[in-house]
Amino acid sequence: GIGITNQRETTVVWNKETNLPVYNAIVWQSRQTTGICDELKEKGYEPLFQSKTGLRIDPYFSATKVRWILDRIPNGQKMAEEGKLLMGTIDSWLVWCLSGGKVHITDYTNASRTLLYNIFEKKWDEELCSILNIPMCMLPEVRDSSEVYAKTAPYHFFGHEIPIAGIAGDQQSALFGQKCFNKGDVKNTYGTGCFLLMNTGETPQRSSHGLVTTIACGYRGKITYALEGSVFVAGSAIQWLRDEMHFFPKSSMSEEMASKAHQNSGVYIVPAFTGLGAPYWDDRCRGAIFGLTRGTSVEDITKATLESLAYQTRDVLDAMTEDCGTPIKCLKVDGGACTNNYLMQFQSDLLQCDISRPALIETTALGAAYLAGLAVGYWKDIDDLSSGTESTEFHPVMKAEEADMLYSKWQKAVEAARLFSKE
Repeated sequence: GIGITNQRETTVVWNKETNLPVYNAIVWQSRQTTGICDELKEKGYEPLFQSKTGLRIDPYFSATKVRWILDRIPNGQKMAEEGKLLMGTIDSWLVWCLSGGKVHITDYTNASRTLLYNIFEKKWDEELCSILNIPMCMLPEVRDSSEVYAKTAPYHFFGHEIPIAGIAGDQQSALFGQKCFNKGDVKNTYGTGCFLLMNTGETPQRSSHGLVTTIACGYRGKITYALEGSVFVAGSAIQWLRDEMHFFPKSSMSEEMASKAHQNSGVYIVPAFTGLGAPYWDDRCRGAIFGLTRGTSVEDITKATLESLAYQTRDVLDAMTEDCGTPIKCLKVDGGACTNNYLMQFQSDLLQCDISRPALIETTALGAAYLAGLAVGYWKDIDDLSSGTESTEFHPVMKAEEADMLYSKWQKAVEAARLFSKE
């Protein structure tokens, strides 16, 4: 069977008669719909959207991307209202193509990221669609994350019809791949951004500290929910040092460089290249470096950039702790940047909790495999999933007082960067 995991908010609109996209896909990181979002906020719609979708009005999510596309193609609105156009996140587009245009679906996890899906009533919300003037006939059918949706068209795989059996957004897939099946389990994926999800069980937990409420999984008719904090810039900050600043030819070299930095350089980097995500939701903030001296080195800036990932993670986990009332005892990690041992040890120190890194860090792909395998009977149920190989554990060695002092300076740096970026 085929399991699909995808960038969640990245949006495609296509013509169902020609099977071709009518506009370039708009990626999750794009801020080009900021104007639409500002207009919605000015009209006072944010509390309504948040009460139904668990999300904030932000260019990150799919709905305003659809509105943008319809406004920029000839007769876009008319074609959409006539049922000629379909929209979807990348999973929907892939299933449409693989099935030969027979199935237009998505799963609960991806639907919950569109800003159009009512996660409490588990249906597309007519009122929200009306506000954005998005015809509901464009929207895919919402299904479980693990079931056989369709078979591939014979011409794709040499005449074979392969079951398409699992779909989940990348971060929910990683949560499943990390086997965060119990309420309170939390993981962080260190990729282009950082994405922290906490399983909150079968009851949605509303956040009052800047997080979003989302769907963790739809499995065998049961919906589980999650609290999520999205950090927009994480691993991409390391790529910036490599590609634009030319500090090193390989990202893996950042660990060695950080170890050679001054122990207490006092340098802080706020990598707000595309604004700040949770818990700040400040899309106008831009990056800044603080604490520079004549003695600041390339190594110091590399170290500060790595540490910014850990600081942003603490921002989100502190918000989760405030919302749930219980401190995090262990953080499960995955994604490319989690192979950096300096970062993982600093993360453990800063959070004052254990960090667990699996031997197989590509848990996003593993989650998609689990979901598909469960649907086709390769595994009987989640209890049948293998425990996997041993994890690498990191434990705090820094005193809590020192960690709090370092974090308080980070908070000052964020405050200063936000102040500088205000119009």
